[in-house]
Amino acid sequence: MGLTLDLSAVISTTLEGILYGFSVFMFGVTMYILKVNARRLDSGVNLKMVAMSCLLLVCSTAHMIIDIVRTCRGFVSERDTFPGGPVAFFAQPSESTFVAKNAVYTVQTVLGDGILIYRCYVVWQSWLIIAFPLLLLVWIAVAGILCVHSAAVVPHGAGTVFLTDVGRWITAFYSSTLATNLIVTILLGYKIWTTNRRVAKLRQGSLLPVVRVIADAGILYSVILTAALACFVQKSNGQYLVLDMVTPIISITFYMVIIRVGLADSHRSTDPGSSSYAHQHTMGQGIGSRGGAADTRGQAVAMNRLPVKVHVTKVYETDGSTTFDNDTGSDTDRKGTSVLDVSHAV
Repeated sequence: MGLTLDLSAVISTTLEGILYGFSVFMFGVTMYILKVNARRLDSGVNLKMVAMSCLLLVCSTAHMIIDIVRTCRGFVSERDTFPGGPVAFFAQPSESTFVAKNAVYTVQTVLGDGILIYRCYVVWQSWLIIAFPLLLLVWIAVAGILCVHSAAVVPHGAGTVFLTDVGRWITAFYSSTLATNLIVTILLGYKIWTTNRRVAKLRQGSLLPVVRVIADAGILYSVILTAALACFVQKSNGQYLVLDMVTPIISITFYMVIIRVGLADSHRSTDPGSSSYAHQHTMGQGIGSRGGAADTRGQAVAMNRLPVKVHVTKVYETDGSTTFDNDTGSDTDRKGTSVLDVSHAV
């Protein structure tokens, strides 16, 4: 006996509620870390991170409310009036709550993927690198809009999402956002890993924990998207369960990166003898030379952007010798330097 639509509605709403509650808790922790970090660094609160966190919370909250209303309508208010009962109610693609929840999911997916692409740009500092992911993001938005529109115009009784034109747009939407997440996560991890190999010979510490933080978030999101796509291709009602779980998970993956970095930074700040984590966020690469003498400088990331605290080091190469000293200069003093900025990436 397969999973019926009315049973899947109950299970999916319950699972979403659990994950939503966890995401709300993580939102509170994220706000606390951003506040503490601003106080520690004697700077203003990172408004960009606050705004992104709040937008994701609004989207997941709206989706949760719509699912509660949908469940109540299907099992209570329209149980005896909707033709076919609760099973037909939850199977109808053009039902208003189904259209609304998918519209919210589309907005949150575009927002989450956009944040990931922005992190990739900050690390690479190249529009060329993110050109293809940006095209994918545009296609995700288009596919999401067409998905919502095609669902809204399905005649009553025409069939489920598996039997209508909605299916092909849902498949395209899932595939595109999965591809975007995998590509951008790999680009982020590769850039930080290659930088770690370059600076490993110059100083102690490793950037690999940063790669793990980013990879964990990417893997979590990729796994849930793969499950959703697999269920949909197999025309399984389990895709409704996964779909409702994706929305809070998008928020969770965003919060977990900030929280893990913030907790590690707090631990390091309370342990003066621990400096390995600070090294994870100090990355620089020198490019070019003038008159045969290279001036390669490693610059710390701009820490007013994210809750990470770093030690800063300059590396000078002159006449074959290499020296290190502390860097407290401004950005205007760092001409001719290519900097890998990890603060936005994590």
